[in-house]
Amino acid sequence: MVKAKPYYAPGGLSVAYYDLITGADGRLRGDEDVYAGLAPAGGAILELGAGTGRLTSALAVRGFDVTGVDISPAMLAQAKARIADLAPDVRARIELRRGDMTALDLKRAFDLVICPFFTLAHVPAGAAWKNTFAVASRHLAPGALAAFHLPRLEIMRRPGPANPDLPVLDLATPDGRRLLLFVRERTFREGINRLDQVLEYAVADGGGRIVQRSPERLTYYVADPEPLAATAGLVLDRPPIDLGGVGDIFVFRRA
Repeated sequence: MVKAKPYYAPGGLSVAYYDLITGADGRLRGDEDVYAGLAPAGGAILELGAGTGRLTSALAVRGFDVTGVDISPAMLAQAKARIADLAPDVRARIELRRGDMTALDLKRAFDLVICPFFTLAHVPAGAAWKNTFAVASRHLAPGALAAFHLPRLEIMRRPGPANPDLPVLDLATPDGRRLLLFVRERTFREGINRLDQVLEYAVADGGGRIVQRSPERLTYYVADPEPLAATAGLVLDRPPIDLGGVGDIFVFRRA
């Protein structure tokens, strides 16, 4: 077993290069449009798992008031840096908070709650999912919507690369170096539907020499969200929305 730090841990390269990776991931294209289309113009959005503020800032630019919540201080630090570059009127529509999506209580209602980019899949599909759905319901008025982006089971079951020493991603970094991504381990446990991966981020200089490495363990869980959402009074509002062929956005309405 490869020794690895948790994903998104302080000092990890998954945090440092999060925006570069997500910016290159075409499977995420269109998620901003989906979420913007679920809220009334100028409405208030609660984002569970705001990360580095990719959607937080984009939705605020579109005129929404966005409260972004994340449990990772390292990710929130990058979100704050991103938001600092926005126009003053856009910054005024954003609030960032550190918090746990399974136990949050802001004591206010929003027009839409979103949980994007597999955020819910980071926690076990049982009590933690039920608690997160309860948090979403708690922050919605009757009839308002909540959207959760989840990975597809068939994608999670896929085996890792035949050769773990070959990078699955090779990107130029803003400072002229290369970011390489390796899948060192990938195992899927049936029954609990848990995917465990060790992803190694490596930075290479102009000559191709690796100057920094960061093996990090990423775990995802997946389940049918409808029964768990129903415990919080959330009912499926429409068929799941395909996003990039690897995940779906499930849209629920608070009964």
